[in-house]
Amino acid sequence: MTRKDGRTDDQLRPVTIERGWSAHAEGSALITFGGTKVLCTASFTNGVPRWLTGKGKGWVTAEYAMLPRATNSRNDRESIKGKVGGRTHEISRLIGRALRAVVDTKALGENTIVIDCDVLQADGGTRTAAITGAYVALADAIAWGREKKFIAQRSEVLIDSVSAVSVGIIDGTPMLDLAYVEDVRAETDMNVVVTGRGLFVEVQGTAEGAPFDKRELDQLLELGVNGCAELRDLQTAALNA
Repeated sequence: MTRKDGRTDDQLRPVTIERGWSAHAEGSALITFGGTKVLCTASFTNGVPRWLTGKGKGWVTAEYAMLPRATNSRNDRESIKGKVGGRTHEISRLIGRALRAVVDTKALGENTIVIDCDVLQADGGTRTAAITGAYVALADAIAWGREKKFIAQRSEVLIDSVSAVSVGIIDGTPMLDLAYVEDVRAETDMNVVVTGRGLFVEVQGTAEGAPFDKRELDQLLELGVNGCAELRDLQTAALNA
């Protein structure tokens, strides 16, 4: 089956990772999944939140936000509304969990890394793009901390890589990396977060229309794992550039 943009069912949109996009952040990456663009910046602080002080562990967390005109119509900034929305909270926590799954917090030492993921333009898969780009920004922030001797030179802080991609069923066909026009039509919508070794960190799946069976679930997971393997290679290439 050929999709509207000409891709096959198991094909990612064009993905680019522009490492070091921000001149000020300790780590940064501008990631593009087709029409979706997310700026991920990593800020390194020597020290941890009060509840972690003295425990010999570091902390990695994330915040997610969407610019007012990232979509077809303008949305008010959540700071103007006076509260952060439930979707924003949920995605922020997801990104944080995904990153912490591949971090040895003891090796990080009593340091904190905060990842900000700001959606500049949305065309589906913003949370998965954010996770994939955030890993690159995180890796560079860790390298910065090691260079500045906040992290021990031989400490292996990153125990694996992590990336994420969306999958879904449209007109009965499992597909990889849904653009917005596909996402709104999907009978099943799923986000898959996978480590570089192919282990699952999180699977978020919902039947928007008809329920899906185990065979379809297996197909979606296989698409997700294969897609994340491609993303892992792109992350590696960006970090080695």
